[in-house]
Amino acid sequence: MALTGRAGLLAALGAIVVLFAPRPAMAVLGIALLLAALIVIDLLFAGSVRALRFRRDGERLVRLGQSVAVGLIVDNPGRRRVRGVLRDAWPPSAGATPRHLKVNVPGGERRRLVTTLTPTRRGDREAVTVTVRSLGPLGLAGRQGAHRVPWSVRVVPPFLSRKHLPAKLSKLRELDGQHPALVRGQGTEFDSLREYVIGDDVRSIDWRASARRSDVVVRTWRPERDRRVLIVLDTGRTSAGRVGSPPILGTPPGWPRLDWSMDAALLLAALAARAGDRVDFLAYDRAVRAWLSGAARTELLSSLVNVMAPIEAELVEADSPGMVAAVLARAKRRCLVVLLTDLNSAAMEEGLLPVLPQLSSRHLVLVAAVADPRVAAMASGRGTAELVYDAAAAEQLRGERRRVTSLLRRHGVEVVDALPEDIAPALADAYLALKAAGRL
Repeated sequence: MALTGRAGLLAALGAIVVLFAPRPAMAVLGIALLLAALIVIDLLFAGSVRALRFRRDGERLVRLGQSVAVGLIVDNPGRRRVRGVLRDAWPPSAGATPRHLKVNVPGGERRRLVTTLTPTRRGDREAVTVTVRSLGPLGLAGRQGAHRVPWSVRVVPPFLSRKHLPAKLSKLRELDGQHPALVRGQGTEFDSLREYVIGDDVRSIDWRASARRSDVVVRTWRPERDRRVLIVLDTGRTSAGRVGSPPILGTPPGWPRLDWSMDAALLLAALAARAGDRVDFLAYDRAVRAWLSGAARTELLSSLVNVMAPIEAELVEADSPGMVAAVLARAKRRCLVVLLTDLNSAAMEEGLLPVLPQLSSRHLVLVAAVADPRVAAMASGRGTAELVYDAAAAEQLRGERRRVTSLLRRHGVEVVDALPEDIAPALADAYLALKAAGRL
């Protein structure tokens, strides 16, 4: 049973009557009995909520920042009309609106109600309960009951860096030869023969062809078109920090490094797939959180966003030896390993750097990290003692990142360290640069 505000208002009016009644005790008793009788009448004539049947329809997938409609079909098999209020409860991060829905279902009929979800976080958002309050004809009281109506909506990464894809594909077409361009470097696919010029590597001379032509000719090579790119996402504690301004209205301030890294990984995957490379994905902290391999190029992005959606940062230190072992176990042939992590000096020196030679000796490694724009803002602070101390701390942190970058490059590792809004295009440019140099 549930009482409404109308019952409270009626009780308040009865209290005023009691104040002016010659016999207050009898007045209180009479008003209480009258109110109780009216409530009982309302409960008797209110439609049953236990007999209601529910089912859902609508979308099960939505990008972060977009809205999706989920339908709730209410079936009333009873004879009495169910009239009142319904609440379709979802987690707060699902952004469900409206909060309450009016319901009016005659006996033997059904009605469809719509709830709009505008999620503010990635992952799976599960419906909680459907609570119905069926009011009587007087609107003083009603019957109330809760029902479980399961439904799940997966919120996938928004892929905001998609806007950079046309420009990167144009550069890729230039490298592939649709626009005249010479790609120099050591590849494995034979391209053509040409005359030797000073500066050419003597190891590229084709002696048999030179003997036939009575001139010195060299072989030219092009990079392989079907190479493998393994994207490794560090989901340890350093990926949980929020950096940058919120890219989507309504979301919490800033995005975790993990989400910026996912956005960069999606742009790289789309670019590499268009280049004809095979793209695999691994998420790891102290265990494998996600693994995607062998996805068709036409289905790669949809598979990636589905795999990425439920991944959350774990508040534990990443196990770098375990991560390297997982990569080596899955990548038998030489490939490009793109590690999306943070250039935290303590975590790098104690974790990744000691085991990095095992990885860089067998694969081409590229480390991409999201820098915190607040550090650059702090470094420029002056005017007060507090700002000067903040600037000194920021410069020390930037110096440590430069030192870690230098150590990584000594191991033959390519490094991309960019601000949140720039990490995706910077990583794509680094990939294209490796293609242009013939290293991939």
